[in-house]
Amino acid sequence: MGKYKVCVYAITKNEEKFVNRWYNSMKEADKVYVLDTGSTDQTVKKLKNLGAFVTVKKIDPWRFDNARNESLALVDEDADICVCTDLDEVFLPGWREQLEKAWKKDTTRLKYNYNWQLDENNQPTVNFYIEKIHSRKNYKWTHPVHEVLTFQGDCEKTEITDQITVNHYPDQQKSRSSYLPLLELSVKEDPEDDRNMHYLGREYMYYGKWKKSIATLKKHLKLKRATWRDERCASMRFISRCYKNLEDYDQARIWLDKAIKEAPYLRDPYIERALLEYHLENYEEVEKYCLKALKITTHQKSYINEIFSWNNTVYDLLSISCYHLGKMNYAIYFVDKALEYTPNDNRLLNNKRVFLEKED
Repeated sequence: MGKYKVCVYAITKNEEKFVNRWYNSMKEADKVYVLDTGSTDQTVKKLKNLGAFVTVKKIDPWRFDNARNESLALVDEDADICVCTDLDEVFLPGWREQLEKAWKKDTTRLKYNYNWQLDENNQPTVNFYIEKIHSRKNYKWTHPVHEVLTFQGDCEKTEITDQITVNHYPDQQKSRSSYLPLLELSVKEDPEDDRNMHYLGREYMYYGKWKKSIATLKKHLKLKRATWRDERCASMRFISRCYKNLEDYDQARIWLDKAIKEAPYLRDPYIERALLEYHLENYEEVEKYCLKALKITTHQKSYINEIFSWNNTVYDLLSISCYHLGKMNYAIYFVDKALEYTPNDNRLLNNKRVFLEKED
């Protein structure tokens, strides 16, 4: 028993394949609470057999914030620390000990490492801070989707630790069909909320609704609360992607130039500009923007970061552009750099053979 009473809480539906892995990760807590929202598989039975406290309740109409709040309500009132997780998440062992070290008497919330995406070698490709560990009082989940843990007290005190890490292993078969209508509802409920306006514009982009996405993301950029430069840059990049899909390449360039100006410290807009120029076979421009991207060596801990900004994409693009520009030595150098990330990539290996033959 530690010096704090720590309780995990979660929501679930038809996730029996994750139960054992998840519970084994969470059992360092004093108690584990789960709200099941209507499973038809063995999720509930498996959780109860392992020792979780499970309540079954249908949330109708479905909203993620209501479900989270119902699951939080299950937690003992005398709990000191609440840990919200999902069943596709796994804490690295020893998290409870590190939590006790990081938590102070006046702490209300804790930020910690979240590996949102991992590669085939279990190495993080997208990592940022998450803040779903909090005190029992004065917190409530808000927004129908992409829900936010909102503090409702007088003085919030947040600590940060790099000693707690959660890995995310999402179910790729899981539908996100509910996200779009819930995001539309969220924006309708609070049209001044910049975060959800950005998410809605992004969701329209995912669905190929290019013009709707552009209009929504432009609304995001005009909101008074839309001040986070990383997110503004992302909206500009997404607008550019939409124009690219509409084959309006002049507008696509204009918006990427705006994105670079908005957040020149991020690799993402430079790489996205290089990808646009690659699509248009403008190899000198590809080389120019890739080299600019490589000057940025600080990887921000943000969910905004694109995977392609920090994997082998930049070297891949450079190798191909140098090949087309007749710079064979550089083409070989950059394809070797790309292969350091994925040494068994047949396309890259074949490119290297072509470059070497051309050099001879």
